[in-house]
Amino acid sequence: VDVNGVGYEVFVPLPTFSALPERGSEVSIDIHTHVREDTIALYGFSTSRERTIFEKLISISGIGPKLAMTILSGGSVADLVGAIKRNDLARLTTIPGVGKKTAERIIVELKDKLQDFAAGPEKTGVEADVISALENLGYNRALSESAIRRALEGEKSEIPFDVLFKRALQILTKG
Repeated sequence: VDVNGVGYEVFVPLPTFSALPERGSEVSIDIHTHVREDTIALYGFSTSRERTIFEKLISISGIGPKLAMTILSGGSVADLVGAIKRNDLARLTTIPGVGKKTAERIIVELKDKLQDFAAGPEKTGVEADVISALENLGYNRALSESAIRRALEGEKSEIPFDVLFKRALQILTKG
């Protein structure tokens, strides 16, 4: 990421990478600065929810930033939070690097911390329908949600499906 002429290496999970605009475009990402005695690393997220889950994951003994990024790359935040709340060991162990013991530790340590953590901002019926339509066209969920957020910027009331769909599709096709 170039910030006023200074380049920074920022590690991002797959959903954030998929939501990035094309190279050279302006981008805004939430950053977690991870400081160790031998390195300083930047981890970027498309939403503060992703960053919050990342920070909760790295607070667990045995889970460092690299594994936390892999966990976040294994699906959406809503899917991860849902799996933790449901005690879904099978779902968590499908993530590379997460064995049964790590999955159990994630559930034990985070289940209570996520009780008030909604699976995601509630989508209106129209937003959910547009996401579904875009996914049916082959766009991934994170990219679709990002396009919808951008399409809704400045809107004070709900807009019709066709208008939101067209705006989101224009954003996706323009990059």
